Amino acid sequence: MIHLAFASLANRKSSAWLTILAIAVSALLLIGVERVRTQTQDNFANTISGTDLIVGARTGSTQLLLSSVFHIGALNNSMTWQSYTHIKELPGVAWNIPMALGDSFSGYPVVGTNKDFFRHFKYASQVALEFAAGSAFDADDQAVLGAEVAQRMQLNVGDEFTIAHGSGGISFSDHDAHPFQVTGILQRTGTPVDQAVYIPLAGLGLVHGELIHDDNHDNSHDAHNHGHADTQQQPVYTLSAVLLGLDNRALALRMQRQINTYREEPLSAIMPGLALTDLWRTLSLFEKALFTVSILVVATGLLGMLTALLASLRERRREMAVLRSIGAGPFTIFGLLVSEAFMLALAGVSLGVLMLFGVLHFGADWLLLHTGLLLRATPLTITEWSLVGAILAAAILLSFIPAWRAYRNALADGLTIRL
Repeated sequence: MIHLAFASLANRKSSAWLTILAIAVSALLLIGVERVRTQTQDNFANTISGTDLIVGARTGSTQLLLSSVFHIGALNNSMTWQSYTHIKELPGVAWNIPMALGDSFSGYPVVGTNKDFFRHFKYASQVALEFAAGSAFDADDQAVLGAEVAQRMQLNVGDEFTIAHGSGGISFSDHDAHPFQVTGILQRTGTPVDQAVYIPLAGLGLVHGELIHDDNHDNSHDAHNHGHADTQQQPVYTLSAVLLGLDNRALALRMQRQINTYREEPLSAIMPGLALTDLWRTLSLFEKALFTVSILVVATGLLGMLTALLASLRERRREMAVLRSIGAGPFTIFGLLVSEAFMLALAGVSLGVLMLFGVLHFGADWLLLHTGLLLRATPLTITEWSLVGAILAAAILLSFIPAWRAYRNALADGLTIRL
C-alpha cells in the first residue's frame, strides 16, 4: 500500500510538493512557537538564583525585574546612595550587589557594580559565575565582559574600549576620554550576563565626572587609593537596583515589608521568583493568542492537503477503475487515500522539523543578537512530539473524507471506466 501511495504521489509531484511545503511551514510555526515559549521561560527562570530580594526605586515589580536582571527597558527613578547604605546594613543582610545602569557599549548594557557581583551572583541552580579568561577588575578603568559581548566585539583580555551614555541601542554621547581595559571574560551562562559589560561603580562615576570619596576603609588596601575598585567607595550618584542575599530566606517577607515602608525614600523590594510568576501570568494571554494563530496555520495547511486530495478524485477515477480491474477492493482504495495523506503529512512535518533545527543551528546567534532570545537546537521535547503526533492524527482524520468518497466511487463505478 505504501509503495502504491508513493507511486501515486510521484505521478502528481507538483501538487504533492506544494502540499508538503504548506504542512512543513505550518509545523515549523507550531513547534517553533512552543519551543520559543518553553525555552524562553526556562531561560528566564534560570537567569537568577540565590537572590532573595531586588530593591530599587518605587516602581512595578515586572519593570524592576526586567531592568535590573534582564536589562530590558529602563527605570524612570533611581535609588540614593544613602538608602543603599541603610539597606545593606539592615540586620539579616548577608551580602549585597549594587547596580547602576544607563550606559551602553555598542548596544550592550553597561552595569556599574563591584566585585561582590562576581562573588555572589548565581544563575540556574545556584551556579556561580566563572571566568573563561582573566579575572575581576581591580581599578576604576577596568572592565569584565560577558561571553557574548567578547565574542561579538572580538575583544580579549588587555584590549581597550569606550562606553557611551544611553541604553537600548541608543547612545547619546560617547565617553571617549575614559577608555576601559578588559581584565576578564566570563564563561558563557546562557543568561543576560553574557550580553553585558561590567565596570566598577567608581569607574562609572569617573566617566560621568562625578565626585567620588571613600566611605569605609578596606583593610586589605589603601583607602586613599581611588584607582582601586575593591575599596568601599561612595559615589554621589544614584543606583538603579540592589540585589540582596539574606542570612535566612524566611526573613524575606519581613524585610520586603520593611523596605517598602522605608520613610526616607519610596522604594520597592521584590522577590525574583514571585516577580517571574507575575510576568508569565501577564504574558499568558499573548502565549495563548500566538499558539492559537499557530493552530490556525496548521489547520490551513491540512485543509490545503484535503483540498488537493478532493480535487484530484475526479481526475483519478480512471486510476481507481484500473486498480479495481486488477483486483483492488473498495477498502484498498480507501487505504490508498489515507496512506497518501499520511505520507504527505509525515513528509511535511519532517521537513518542518528539519527547517526548525536548521534555523536554530544557523540562526541562533542572529536571534540572540537581534531579539535577545536564546534558543537551542535540542531534541524534541515530549510536548513537541505530542504536537507532531497531533498533526499526523489530524491529517489521517481529514483524509477519511476523500477516502470515503473514493470508496463510494469505487463501489458505484465497479469496473466501468469513466473518461
